[in-house]
Amino acid sequence: MRDLLIAGGGPIGLATALYAVRAGLEVTVREPRAGVIDKACGEGLMPGAVAALRDLGVELGGSPITGIRYVDRHRHVDAGFTSGTGLGVRRTELHAALRERVQSAGVRVVESPVTEIEDRGDHVRVDGEDVRHVVAADGLHSAVRRLVGLEVARTSPRRYGQRVHVRCAPWTSLVEVHWGSAGEAYLTPVGPDEIGVAVLSARRRPFEELLEDFPLVRERIAGHSRSSVRGAGPLRQRSRRRVQGRVLLVGDAAGYVDALTGEGLAVGMAQARAAVDAVASGDPAAYEKSWSRIRRRHDALTLGLVTATRVPVVRRALVPAARAVPTVFRAAVNQLARPA
Repeated sequence: MRDLLIAGGGPIGLATALYAVRAGLEVTVREPRAGVIDKACGEGLMPGAVAALRDLGVELGGSPITGIRYVDRHRHVDAGFTSGTGLGVRRTELHAALRERVQSAGVRVVESPVTEIEDRGDHVRVDGEDVRHVVAADGLHSAVRRLVGLEVARTSPRRYGQRVHVRCAPWTSLVEVHWGSAGEAYLTPVGPDEIGVAVLSARRRPFEELLEDFPLVRERIAGHSRSSVRGAGPLRQRSRRRVQGRVLLVGDAAGYVDALTGEGLAVGMAQARAAVDAVASGDPAAYEKSWSRIRRRHDALTLGLVTATRVPVVRRALVPAARAVPTVFRAAVNQLARPA
């Protein structure tokens, strides 16, 4: 009987598989989609995520990221990373590198969805196969989370993301976060001649219409060729618990607040490591406490910022306030940048 089945072959699922191999577990990954998977995301890796990937033997190209810049129509404020360098990298390049590393580690990836899960007490039956444990890493709209009864009805605030790639040379090594009246635009260098532009907003509108709120962004990317638009959302997802018997939820499947602070991959990889530790120790229930510890800092900052900036006067005051107290802004950025 296999020790672990991972539902979901995205970056967090593949990282979970690598941690499982390191722990001496026999593991299989199930992923219904073939090949390298693209996804609407900001594509900026915080220093903690870069360090975790290197620890797993995953080396990437892309563009170095040295910090975060907040921008409105009149001013900007910068915060450099103090815990290392981040990385802007195409989602497809990240996924391809992880797939190659998993393949070299001897992990079998099966192109098949998980459709049935049955708790058998001392093991789990998944679509007729008996395994000792299951880790669900199948994303925002996790099928496994629903199958085991851990889904929670969607709650406000509901936000949505859209992303394009623009063929132009980056003008900075910082991720620029442009603040508008109803959302944010994220400009991330992902290569020597390419940037990613992602817009997060509570408004479900076409990408071009949302860009009207960001004149500086429109000016920067005018005249350059772009990719097609990819979207995702609603972003906020919740789960009742992160452990149900021998089934553990990691990454977006375990719950997600928002992409605003950009540390989703670092947090997901820390969860993957903690879930494997719990499985390897024979105490899957211990993961619940580890998950809470990992999420605490991220959730407090992210949910607080998302909630506060729903008020127009707060949103307009954010960049001026960060400029007025730059040490506080830098401290907040570096709290999120360090390893989860």
